[in-house]
Amino acid sequence: MENQTNVRGIIKKNLANDKGRFVENLMPRVFLVAASISILTTIGIVLTLILDAYKFFSQVPLREIFSTKLAPLSANPSFGILPIINGTIITSFIAMCVAIPVGLTAAIYLSEFASDKVRRIVKPIMEVLAGIPTIVYGFFAYSFVTPLLLLLIPNLEAKNALSPGIVMGIMIIPLVASLSEDAMNSVPNALREGALALGATKLEVALKVIVPAGFSGILASFILGISRAIGETMIVAIASGSSKNFTFDITQSMQTMTAYIVEFTSGDAGSGTLGYYSLYAVGLLLFSFTLFMNLIAQYILKRFREEY
Repeated sequence: MENQTNVRGIIKKNLANDKGRFVENLMPRVFLVAASISILTTIGIVLTLILDAYKFFSQVPLREIFSTKLAPLSANPSFGILPIINGTIITSFIAMCVAIPVGLTAAIYLSEFASDKVRRIVKPIMEVLAGIPTIVYGFFAYSFVTPLLLLLIPNLEAKNALSPGIVMGIMIIPLVASLSEDAMNSVPNALREGALALGATKLEVALKVIVPAGFSGILASFILGISRAIGETMIVAIASGSSKNFTFDITQSMQTMTAYIVEFTSGDAGSGTLGYYSLYAVGLLLFSFTLFMNLIAQYILKRFREEY
């Protein structure tokens, strides 16, 4: 009874405290403002892109936009976006050809074969790749990988799509490996033990039980990796060059959407010009690409997730 009296007294004292009530009423509003900052920032970015991109699309006909001629600084400028879309897709495809097999096999090893001691050593070392600035990757691609590839491909240009694509794949490996490992670790041990009890080898358990069971998370990691590759800037800006030719030859220089934005924001496009507004059109297209990939990843996680 004495404890109940003390508690009641504390409650009455808190209710009578005007300062305490003010803080209680204020804090939910502070939390709401903090939570709204990211939403308002996203809305501001989208509105900026749409409003300024509209000024571009209202002046350039669609047949020119979806053409293969991109010459924004010539005497008769042309704004065909297919060359930079093509460059973005090709470099991203090369990156995922590196990141998916290496990242997935690394995830299988860390999840199913590595001991705790090895995992504690290998995983942090692998994740260091994610912390390296992308401009360092760009110089690495240009000054090391490209000369190395020249020994194998003599007709490779100094600026090309192959070198930055490979280095982007190396950069994305930690993302694919980490998310894929998390997906495989979420599979219950009962499935592993049941498969081993039926006579399956450890490799068969990993490839035929664990990977299919965590497939939704693994596939989502691939899509997020593609989204990361599409949005990469400095690697392709340094090592891929600024050629605006529509080509599928990965030994030649190509320009991606992000590299196009970097080139123009360096001062070539005067404010208020058509070339200036083309930056927002390309930015809106890039935003749409990455948003679409993220939505696909979320759909896959919800649609194909296994509940255990």
